Amino acid sequence: MANKNLKTQNILILVASYFFYSCWDWRFLFLLMFSTFLDYFTGLKMVESGKISQKKIWFWLSIIVNLGFLGIFKYYNFFALSFASFTSLLGFKIHPTLLDIILPVGISFYTFHGLSYVIDIYYDRIKPEKDFVDYALFVSFFPLLVAGPIERATHLLPQIKKPRVFDFEKAKDGMRQILWGLFKKVVIADQCAELVNIIYADEKYTGITLIFGAILFSFQIYGDFSGYSDMALGTARLFGFELLRNFSFPYFSRDIAEFWRRWHISLSSWFKDYLYIPLGGSKGGTWYRVRNTFIIFLVSGFWHGANWTFIVWGFLNALFIMPSILFKTNRNNLDIVAQGRIIPSFRELISVVITFGLSTFAWIFFRAESLPKAIHFIEKMFVNITESNTLKGIITNHSGNRLILYIIFFFTIEWLGRENNYAIQKLGIKWHKSLRWAFYYLILIIIFFARDSKQEFIYFQF
Repeated sequence: MANKNLKTQNILILVASYFFYSCWDWRFLFLLMFSTFLDYFTGLKMVESGKISQKKIWFWLSIIVNLGFLGIFKYYNFFALSFASFTSLLGFKIHPTLLDIILPVGISFYTFHGLSYVIDIYYDRIKPEKDFVDYALFVSFFPLLVAGPIERATHLLPQIKKPRVFDFEKAKDGMRQILWGLFKKVVIADQCAELVNIIYADEKYTGITLIFGAILFSFQIYGDFSGYSDMALGTARLFGFELLRNFSFPYFSRDIAEFWRRWHISLSSWFKDYLYIPLGGSKGGTWYRVRNTFIIFLVSGFWHGANWTFIVWGFLNALFIMPSILFKTNRNNLDIVAQGRIIPSFRELISVVITFGLSTFAWIFFRAESLPKAIHFIEKMFVNITESNTLKGIITNHSGNRLILYIIFFFTIEWLGRENNYAIQKLGIKWHKSLRWAFYYLILIIIFFARDSKQEFIYFQF
């Protein structure tokens, strides 16, 4: 009876996941289903083949088809235009045929789910899943389908196959995390987006105004992406699933290496396990560590989008992480800044500020529409740098003062909760019940009054 109930649960969640995805564009549901069936069938065939040569054929068929779909939908126009620009430098002019197609939402995420599954089977790390419904649910589970986190079969599939019952304590934790995710998205990210869009779109701004816009984008992308991740993890917890954690207070990092252990953790660990280590990892001396690090970050940049701005963003992060690589100061643990203390030391504070400044500088390329616009933005940051009247006008005319208060409140809560697994999930548990509920209602009220600014999730485009 338990197995029957589990099968019913999984079918119901799978159908709901497909419905969820089809609400965006039902036509691309067939691409998701084809990719799912391909990797499921490939996994079985690699084991059934018995011969290494046949196993390799099935393996590379899956890799080529998956990356082929990703290349066509996401990168074809980029390569075509880049090739045309290159040939024009040689004196040849060509006019490539471009594809007028929509990028399927979440394609990079569910493609990486399938790739990790096939790679793990090929290297005999896991056995293929025989139940198609269970495997399809692993790929298509709706909280993580469109923007991650990027799950592993070794982590999620056992949970799918395990009987689940409603857990009230997990549900409460999930609701708290959903609430905090909503606050990050609606109050921080969307409110920042209004000012960021204004500052990046107008050529007249210079100096401190552009610096303010760059800082706001750092807050926007963190609130946007980690907010979605919190809502995804909280929603999954309602159904009895524990997804991989994707963020761990990255803006409290003391160097870029630590930042990348705390930002988009599931993607960073994916590249580490499936690209960095196969390339040799840290073995073979300093040159190999440097080479592999640059490869990882350039590929990571390209994964985010078909634009040279993302590649430069990846290059900058690789450059910023070099001191940790060369001097072997990369921390292997995830100790928290000012652990056991409310106030960080002066050295920790300076390290956090410098790390935030470096990541904010790199985000300029991530946000800019093109390389020339990013460079122009940076150049104008140093023009009239002390002129503040324009910035005061923007803050006054666009409720900037209220936004600054929201950001201060937000980072205060994150700072106080940084030593727990999640800021809002545990914060206030030991408070008096009335105080705790007053705190939650305060967050809901702030969300209600800030809800008018509606912005799409940034990572839906990836």
